[in-house]
Amino acid sequence: MGRLTDFLTTRGKAFLAAGLVMLLAGLALGVVDLTRIGVLTMAMPLIAAALTRRHRLALVVDRQVTPGRVHIDEPCLVTLAVQNPDRQRTPLIMAEEFVDYPLGDRPRFVIPPMRDGERRLMRYTVRSHTRGRHRLGPLGIRVRDPFGLTTRTAAHSGHTEIVVLPRVVALSPARAKGSELGAEGSIPHMVALHGEDDVSIREYRDGDDLRRIHWPATARTGELMVRQEDRPATRRATVLLDTRASGHLGHGSSASFEWSVTAAASVVCHLLDLGYAVHLLTAQPRSEAHVHQDVTLDAALDTLAEAAPTPDESFADVLRSASAVTAAGGLVVAVTSAMDEGTARATSALRQPGSNALAFVMEPGRTRRATSGQGTERAAATTAALLGAGWSVLQVTPDQPLAEAWRLLSGGERLVVAS
Repeated sequence: MGRLTDFLTTRGKAFLAAGLVMLLAGLALGVVDLTRIGVLTMAMPLIAAALTRRHRLALVVDRQVTPGRVHIDEPCLVTLAVQNPDRQRTPLIMAEEFVDYPLGDRPRFVIPPMRDGERRLMRYTVRSHTRGRHRLGPLGIRVRDPFGLTTRTAAHSGHTEIVVLPRVVALSPARAKGSELGAEGSIPHMVALHGEDDVSIREYRDGDDLRRIHWPATARTGELMVRQEDRPATRRATVLLDTRASGHLGHGSSASFEWSVTAAASVVCHLLDLGYAVHLLTAQPRSEAHVHQDVTLDAALDTLAEAAPTPDESFADVLRSASAVTAAGGLVVAVTSAMDEGTARATSALRQPGSNALAFVMEPGRTRRATSGQGTERAAATTAALLGAGWSVLQVTPDQPLAEAWRLLSGGERLVVAS
């Protein structure tokens, strides 16, 4: 009887209780009609429960998400296909799709009865205001009898994930002074950017193609000289995201951590558009190396979509990995918060002689309306350490517009304090 009550609605339980009372009263008073009514009243929910349980509800559920990767606030269309693989006709089904909280309300559908092999398509749209990897499913289904006495619920365990990428802000094309120099020089990069060959002249060697002889240089030197077409140099850039939990305050889209993730995603996209070979480094405690390094846009955005605050010691692994990447020079962009003296010294050492380095230093306790003295002092000490190593630094707040911040930092000023 205890298992039966799981299928009964409140109305069904009331019918069962009323029928039992009438049955006992009819037996006690010797009223046969009352006893019959009690038996009939008790039988109604029992028969209804048997009818709702006669179908196995072994539905085949499939989901298609278009597109599977979206940015924050972008809509995503989900096509839900439900098929009846059973020979028995399905009852009228009420379905509810379970979705993660950031995706909004749970979509609900009414699925008409389906014959053997029949397939129904339902579509709904989701939109997320927060980045991350969100789940769609399982599909919950509910079957009720026409009188509302019993109900049966089931859930199909299959699910699909949708990746919500961080917001990407369009940044100004201005470049920091010297950002194109680094250890690789400016002119070859500009030539390569326009698709031309980087040409140099050298002495003729046996086997060289005679068509490559450079006659003006030959006439000037008196020796055979040939053109050597070198492969254009590739501009390198390293983007570091500091995810230490102690450097950030608050939660949600307006928190300092979300500002930092958005900044890292926007800078990576911007530098790739400028033709840089970009390495994104951030902490990944679940990986064996404790560091996530991405060199493609899709991989970088996927990593940033799942970025979360990490323990303070995780940033040391990022700095060790970054040292090997930046050893050959190139542009370095760091999105960080206030650091202690040792961490600031290790970060400042990433800039190689002749290369350029830019840093956003977050002050989570400071906004344009309020200032936290301790946070400002720590950020100032970090800024001083980076400035001493030749970095260009911008102190930012969680409410600082990113496009404006990048314009100030990439304008070539060594220190700009957000006001």
